[in-house]
Amino acid sequence: MVFTSISSMRAHHAHDAVDWKIARAMSPGMLAGRSARRCCAGFIPTRPLAVGFTAMVFYAATQILLDLRPPRSRDLPGAPGLFAAGAVIGAVSSLLAAGGAFLTIPFLAWCKVPLRRAIGTAAANGLPIAIAGTAAYVINGIHAEGLPAMSVGYVYLPALALVVSTSMLAAPLGARLAHRLPVKRLRTIFALMLYGFALKMLVGLW
Repeated sequence: MVFTSISSMRAHHAHDAVDWKIARAMSPGMLAGRSARRCCAGFIPTRPLAVGFTAMVFYAATQILLDLRPPRSRDLPGAPGLFAAGAVIGAVSSLLAAGGAFLTIPFLAWCKVPLRRAIGTAAANGLPIAIAGTAAYVINGIHAEGLPAMSVGYVYLPALALVVSTSMLAAPLGARLAHRLPVKRLRTIFALMLYGFALKMLVGLW
C-alpha cells in the first residue's frame, strides 16, 4: 500500500484534487487511532462493532448514491474535529481490517467536500497509515521463525515486487478515470463498491 498510495496520491494531486489541509489534520488522528487500537483491541467485541460498521457503510453508500445532501449546518469541522474523526476512522478500520478510505470518503462527502476531492484526500491519508502499518509488520516479524527466504519481517519481498509492479501502474489509471467520469456515475460506482464491501463483511461475520 505504501507504493500504491504514493502513485495514487501523485495522480490525484496532479488533478488538484487533494485537500492537504484536511489530510494534514486527519492523518495524525488516524495514526493515533490505530495505535490506540493495539491497546484496547482485546477489550472491544469485534462482531457488534462490525455489524454497526456495516450499517454505517450501508447508510453512507445510500447517501452517496442518492446524493442526499446534509443540512447547511453540517460543515467540515476544524482541526481538532478532523483529528478526532481521523482517530475514529483509524481505530475502526484497523479493528475490522478495512481500508480507511471506505470511511474517509463518506465522512468528507457528508461534510460537503466534493466527491472527487474527498477521494483524492483519502488517497493522501492512506500513505502515512501504510508506512506505519508496514513498519509495524517489519518490526514485529523481524525475529519471527519459519518465514520464507527474502522476507523482511512479515513482508515477503517477491510478492511485494509483483503486486507493486501492477498496482503502481493501475492507481494513476483509476485516478484519471475518477476525474473523467461524470460525478453522478462516479457516485454510483463508489456506492456500489461500498455496498459490496459491506456485504462481504456481513458474509464474513456469519
